Amino acid sequence: MSALPATLCYLDGQYLPLNQAKVSVLDRGFLFGDGVYDVVPVYDRKLFRFDEHLARFARSMDKVRISNPHTREQWLERCRTLIEAHPDDDQTVYLQVTRGVAPRDHVMPLDVDPTVFMMASTMRRPGTRAVREGVACVSADDFRWERGDIKSTSLLGNVLARQISADVGATETILFRDGLLTEAAASNVWVVQSGAVFGVPRSQHVLEGIRYELIRELCEQEGIAFSLQPISAAQVHGADELLLSSASKEVLAVVHLDGRPIGEGKPGPVFQRLYSAYQGAKAAQSI
Repeated sequence: MSALPATLCYLDGQYLPLNQAKVSVLDRGFLFGDGVYDVVPVYDRKLFRFDEHLARFARSMDKVRISNPHTREQWLERCRTLIEAHPDDDQTVYLQVTRGVAPRDHVMPLDVDPTVFMMASTMRRPGTRAVREGVACVSADDFRWERGDIKSTSLLGNVLARQISADVGATETILFRDGLLTEAAASNVWVVQSGAVFGVPRSQHVLEGIRYELIRELCEQEGIAFSLQPISAAQVHGADELLLSSASKEVLAVVHLDGRPIGEGKPGPVFQRLYSAYQGAKAAQSI
C-alpha cells in the first residue's frame, strides 16, 4: 500500500500534513456517506470558477440539511492557504463537509458540528494523446440512486459505474436511464449533431456540472448552437461528435463508444473549437 502524501490539508480548524489527518469512526461521513463535496480546479495557482463551485457546494448542503459552516471568505482563505502550500501550479482543491460525529443512528442528529475537510492535489488532466486522438467509452444502465443532483460523498454507485469502463480499459461509462442519457460516471456528456451542441436537461438524475454553464457560454462565444433536451441512446450512438466535460477532463472528445466509432472516429471540429475556447477561459475566469 502506498503511503499517503505529506501535503497540507485542513481538518476542523487545523492545517496539518495529510498523512496525519484523522477523523472519528463515528463520523457520519464514515458510517453513512452522510456528507457532500465539491472539487475546484486551480490553474497557475488561481481558482477557476470558484463562486460557481461554492454555490453548488452550498446547494448540496442545503438539500441534505447540513448547515454551511463557513462564509465565502473563509472558504476562499482556506483554499488559498492550501494552494500556496502545494508544490504544483495546477491543482484541484477538494472540499468536504459531513454531518459530523454522533452515535450511530439513521436519524439526523441535532446540534452536531459538521466535519470540514479540505485538501489540494496535483491536477491530473487528460494527456496530450487523449486530447489529440480522443478516447473510448462504454455505456451502461444508470443504476445509481435517484438524487444525482446532490454531490454526495455516497459515491458507491458512481464507483461501480466507473469500474465498468476501467475493467475494459475505457475512459468513462456513459449512463442511460429508461433509454435516455443522464451523464457519465464522473462527467457530463454532450452530443454534437449538425454542428450544434446538445445536453440533457437539469434534473434530480443529473449533477449540474459547473461545465454546464461554461459549455453554454463557450458555445455562445463561438457561435455554436446550444440546447438542453432529452437525448436518446440512439442519438448518442449516432452523434457526429460526443464530448465529456468535468473539472479534470475539461472537455474531451469520445471517438469510440461500445467498440464502435463516433462520427469519423476522431475528434471533430466542434470539439476543437470548444477545447481552444476552454483554454482561453481558464485565464479569464480564475481568481
